[in-house]
Amino acid sequence: MTTLASGMTTPAYRDPTRPVDERVEDLLSRMTLEEKAGQVFHSMVAMNPDGSLVTETDGSTLPFTTPELVEGRHLTHFNLLGQYGVREMAEWVNRIQELAAGTRLGIPVTLSTDPRHAFTDNPGASFNSGAFSAWPEPLGLAATGDAELVRRFADTVRREYLAVGFRVALHPQIDLATEPRWSRQNGTFGSSAEMTGELVRAYVRGLQGDRLGPASVSAMVKHFPGGGPQKDGEDPHFPHGKEQVYPGGMREYHLAPFRAAVAAGCSQMMPYYGQPVGTDWEEVGFGFNRDVLTGLLRGRLGFTGIICTDWGLLTDAPIFGEQHVARAWGAEHLTVAERAAKALDAGSDQFGGEQCPEVIAELVRSGRITETRLDASVRRLLREKFVLGLFEQRYVDPDRAEETVGASEFTALGEQAQRRSLTVLANRSLLPLTGRPNLYVEGVAERTAAAYGNVVADPADADLAVLRLRTPYERRPGKFESFFHSGSLAFPEDELKEILRLLESVPTLVCVNLERPAVLPEIAERAAALIADFGASDAALLDVAFGRARAEGRLPFELPRSMAAVEASRPDVPNDTQDPVFAYGHGLEL
Repeated sequence: MTTLASGMTTPAYRDPTRPVDERVEDLLSRMTLEEKAGQVFHSMVAMNPDGSLVTETDGSTLPFTTPELVEGRHLTHFNLLGQYGVREMAEWVNRIQELAAGTRLGIPVTLSTDPRHAFTDNPGASFNSGAFSAWPEPLGLAATGDAELVRRFADTVRREYLAVGFRVALHPQIDLATEPRWSRQNGTFGSSAEMTGELVRAYVRGLQGDRLGPASVSAMVKHFPGGGPQKDGEDPHFPHGKEQVYPGGMREYHLAPFRAAVAAGCSQMMPYYGQPVGTDWEEVGFGFNRDVLTGLLRGRLGFTGIICTDWGLLTDAPIFGEQHVARAWGAEHLTVAERAAKALDAGSDQFGGEQCPEVIAELVRSGRITETRLDASVRRLLREKFVLGLFEQRYVDPDRAEETVGASEFTALGEQAQRRSLTVLANRSLLPLTGRPNLYVEGVAERTAAAYGNVVADPADADLAVLRLRTPYERRPGKFESFFHSGSLAFPEDELKEILRLLESVPTLVCVNLERPAVLPEIAERAAALIADFGASDAALLDVAFGRARAEGRLPFELPRSMAAVEASRPDVPNDTQDPVFAYGHGLEL
């Protein structure tokens, strides 16, 4: 206790002059079992568009209101869903922090987010940039091969996140893109373990600084020990994608970027959903896997930070009104309480996307989990709150937030990065374009194109065409799964015929957004020029096409020649398809 002039005393945990460890132990000693249990959940939360707290819910996605979570269930770690205005977001952060300040111990909220600085819009993985500065996807950053650019990107993310109160980034994602069909590749740095290791070191430095502190955003690196080698490229968000396999024996290759992340001092780690098959690890999802979390991550790699499971391992839950089973792969037969105990025994500190602290409290009361084991995780979680300075500065300035998020400095950096990341795959004397040609465009905003040429409605009247495409995928049933683009990488026959008809009628610049490695040999052969983008505006593409900016990208993975080659490749082996159309690292200079 610290004695004030008035004679009142301040608990040691509220005294910023005391050592962090002392503050942690003081706070931990004051917590009830229920308050401790609340800390080991990192749940989803939303806000109303006007910046007010959600006080009513229909249960279709979020089962509890914000006051119920904070006051009733003692949660203080939240992942904010959705996109909002900057001022409204900042005001909401202050309201939830005020709600937390009014609880018995006043533990501040730690707020996290999925990526918000690129073009992908998948509510289960990433939001498009909205009000934040727009940059290429991580694949595009990897295409530049520039670690300093990645550090500047992450520093920009840090500054914009801090302005609105985000203190944990649920990224970077450093899985390796070795299975061409896997839906999550656009969030990675590609297929190279060496490149990914170099870039994650820069990324962690940009978010956290030289050491974690009040000016840091904590990096929750994912998905340990590397989620790339999914059987048939299916994603373990869903039961048909739960198996992770290593037929090429490349397990250590996938682990290498995580060694780099730990060496860089990343504060948190998220294991993936995948269930390893055919290895010497227990065949249970990584969040339940003691071999992987305690033996490998804590033991061999020496990681001392927070381990937070991926979202939804314990309970079945609705997503967009659809009921989804818990992603308890290999532990489906266990009860919710047994799953929670197995994850804690494995070494997990926190449960992502869950909000059932009563289960943890009962595990302790029953003796299945000791309170000492619970304290070990709570101690890590509380320590980070103190290190981040949340007890001293939990509120944000809405005016400052509006000045910072999307500031011209950050926007300019992002736009420059978009241009640099564009990757010229083929150029048959078309680029750079000159003058003001008659342009026929598809997938490009006519208003933007009009600044570069005369837009015409018929290819027959055009000097050239500009066609923007996206990597093909198979449509899957269910609203949630529809966001995860999986399956075939080849253009359907009817669509391909239409594309080739255009390419044969007029010289065409084709730009393909590579969220996965598209199969496009016919397009590559017949396009007058072919560019890959990994998140870039129409203006960025046209600036490069007209020689106003320089494309510097190199492919962060190979582009296969056929689906047969993809199906014959080994999911854990990088760049393993036979006779690719374009090899890893390919890119032309204009």
